[in-house]
Amino acid sequence: MAFMEKPAANKLLLDDTVPLTAAIEASQSLQSHTEYIIRVQRGISMENSWQIIRRYSDFDLLNSSLQISGLSLPLPPKKLIGNMDREFIAERQRGLQDYLSHVTANHILSGSEPVKKFLDPSNYSANYTEIALQQVSMFFRSDPKFEVVEPLKDIGWRLRKRYFLMKCKNQPKEPLVLSWADLGPDKFLQDKDFQSAIKLLPSWTHPYIHRVTFATASESSALIIRPFNEKGTLKDLIYKAKPKDPFLKKYCNPRKIQGLDLHQIKSLGRQILEVLKFLHDRGFPYGHLHASNVMLEGETCRLMDLENSLLGLPSFYRSYFTQFRKINTLESIDVHCFGHLLYEMTYGRPPDFIPVDQFPPAPSMSVVSVLESLLSCEACKSGMPSVSQLLQMPLFSDVALMNTEKPQFKIPTKLKEALKTAKECMERRLAEEQRLIYQHRRLTRAQSHHGSEEEKKKRKILARKKSKRTNCESGEEQSTKCNNSNNSGSGTSSPLTSPSSPTPPSTAEHASF
Repeated sequence: MAFMEKPAANKLLLDDTVPLTAAIEASQSLQSHTEYIIRVQRGISMENSWQIIRRYSDFDLLNSSLQISGLSLPLPPKKLIGNMDREFIAERQRGLQDYLSHVTANHILSGSEPVKKFLDPSNYSANYTEIALQQVSMFFRSDPKFEVVEPLKDIGWRLRKRYFLMKCKNQPKEPLVLSWADLGPDKFLQDKDFQSAIKLLPSWTHPYIHRVTFATASESSALIIRPFNEKGTLKDLIYKAKPKDPFLKKYCNPRKIQGLDLHQIKSLGRQILEVLKFLHDRGFPYGHLHASNVMLEGETCRLMDLENSLLGLPSFYRSYFTQFRKINTLESIDVHCFGHLLYEMTYGRPPDFIPVDQFPPAPSMSVVSVLESLLSCEACKSGMPSVSQLLQMPLFSDVALMNTEKPQFKIPTKLKEALKTAKECMERRLAEEQRLIYQHRRLTRAQSHHGSEEEKKKRKILARKKSKRTNCESGEEQSTKCNNSNNSGSGTSSPLTSPSSPTPPSTAEHASF
């Protein structure tokens, strides 16, 4: 198999979606300021942790960079006088810990560049925009057909993916957007197959897939050019956002929360499911469905970023579905992610938690029925329906599709086999990560149960009972020793007796005969 020739090719590539947690372990007061020692951990393994030292001024700079989100974050206020007092330092440490917990618990904030650089400077110190610009310049050095207009700073959520507004010199009035991205931890295609797949992207057309104008790749990254839509994506429609604004500004704290109407939910949902079914039927792994990857053109939606799975990039919702072992295939990932998207279309915001215990009122009960099959506790534990099953549900089955454009999506047989192998490798990595998370969760529950007050009381009662039993047994043993000592006056040992046994005749009575 192609993958086996380079089995460790993706081992050094970092998964940026693995959550970071942070705990302030101690503080140390110096002559003019206080430093806080923070233990940061990636994922569930204590072995994958490190210490950083931060001052209050560092927290203040981080908070300033996150203000663009519009969220009110609980950073403790500044204090100029008495800020070296021991009680004040202890109180501030608790406040800073609360601040870190709020930031790392937010799905968008925790993955943002300011937070990653604050908590993990060794892995996120690079200037990714500058690196991307250098790579783009190298790509087009020998082909001046395209020209960079301006960087689109931070419009996406990925740290290692950058966007530039472009124009083609032959068609200068048609705006284009270029995306440049590093390879990710799920890049399992051999280089030759990877290059072949990237080159095929501009030839693929489908009524519900956003077309690619140009695509090329190096050994470590890829560059894709598409038409730029001034109206933006489905997520921009839901959040009433400007497409060129930074991701944190657009989606962290929408001013007005309002879902789409029922007609839009049904029509857009049906189109998305149709293209997902098309991709899965042809053996193309996707796994990257979210509202920012759906471009809108009038009442038609078009799926974007098919190259993500070729590059091996992790999904936007990976930290959610890694918690559930039944969501273990690329199709079940797409179906679960469709649940997130449907929730946003319905309610105008993402769910607070996954799984969802109770759904707010929706435009139709048929919407809630679909959401329950995708995001409820029972669904996450028992598994997802297939895309075909979703298409048969009442919410989507009566939607008439008007677009009759014929798809062009040819994949050579050899590449199809390579994609199948890569898909299996992605699913194996996911299953292993889910297994480790499941084991960690069981261990954590057991430790929590062992340390609970009720368990401590039970152990104390058992310890007292055991102590009493031990004392009784040692008392009986001491009594037996005393009896044995009293019965051995002539130097001849006496047989052991029990309280219920008759006393044997004394040997002294027979000595006179």
